[in-house]
Amino acid sequence: MRLIYPRNINIAYGMSRMAATTSPYFGGRLTRSHNKASTSSSGDSNAVKGPSTLTSKKRIRKRQHVSIQYEIDVKDETVKKQYDKVIPRVAKGEKNKKGFTVVMSSSSHSSGDDWEPCQWHEMLDNIREMRKHNDAPVDSMGAEKICDEEAPPKIFRYQVLLSLLLSSQTKDQVTSAAMTKLKAHGCTVDNILKTPQNKIEQLIYPVGFFKRKAEYIKKTTRILKDKYDSDIPPTLKELIKLPGIGPKMAHIIMDVAWKQVTGIGVDTHVHRISNRLKWVKKTTTNPEDTRVALESWLPRDLWSEVNVLLVGFGQQTCLPVGPKCSECINRQICPYGQSQNRVSKK
Repeated sequence: MRLIYPRNINIAYGMSRMAATTSPYFGGRLTRSHNKASTSSSGDSNAVKGPSTLTSKKRIRKRQHVSIQYEIDVKDETVKKQYDKVIPRVAKGEKNKKGFTVVMSSSSHSSGDDWEPCQWHEMLDNIREMRKHNDAPVDSMGAEKICDEEAPPKIFRYQVLLSLLLSSQTKDQVTSAAMTKLKAHGCTVDNILKTPQNKIEQLIYPVGFFKRKAEYIKKTTRILKDKYDSDIPPTLKELIKLPGIGPKMAHIIMDVAWKQVTGIGVDTHVHRISNRLKWVKKTTTNPEDTRVALESWLPRDLWSEVNVLLVGFGQQTCLPVGPKCSECINRQICPYGQSQNRVSKK
């Protein structure tokens, strides 16, 4: 955004033209020349021409106002917000109440909708390089890996749903062990309905909140039997209505079970790393806000990949506590990594 700032400025006698353009608030360039000054009101032909002020005990020459226009390119969003506090928004070419004229530059953003993080392409490629061996827990124990892919489609989708339900606040290794026991018991809608809740608790222990999750499994399975013919809901909206299924789980279920990308699955790893890399315009405090922020700029064809990519990266390198920044090839361009480097040098 370019702001043109017209303002009458009092210029003292002897002040150079370049000095007249300085301002503590605007580092702009002069776009209109000084008005030609008239001679003094006394008609003295020897009077000094130009806008001036000569002050002494004997003689005072009246100040002349000079109209100066400043033109500033504002590209940084933070700076633009600061100007917005002073300069009310108006349409292109119009003047607001304070006389500011707004001229949109072709190189600036007309809004924050097209914001994207700096160097995110390079960061993403570096993470792919660090994850090229696919040896993180999520790569072998993710939702699609611990379900029976050779089972009939309905049963496979049901197992995907249960595996995501169990995964909340639980490590992949523990979730995988619980799903292995459920499959050995018989992980089908009909069999789970016949199984007492306390037995399900024993099968899924020690996943986090195993008693509550056993209750969710029983309630959800009954809904699937009665309402969806022992299948899972085919839409995101219906999935979120099931007991124990949140937005993150629902997006991954749609991707893995129905092969439909409806959004980014953001867990604690994706949430943490997105904030460390500054992949969010402003710091987010919960995974759902992070999902909205990521989806606002990340190309849709990367939504499915970025979940597993960042989860594995968070499990191996960008740990919650004691991240291995010295081993990360993003350390020179990652904002969090740069801050860690400064701390280590002290």
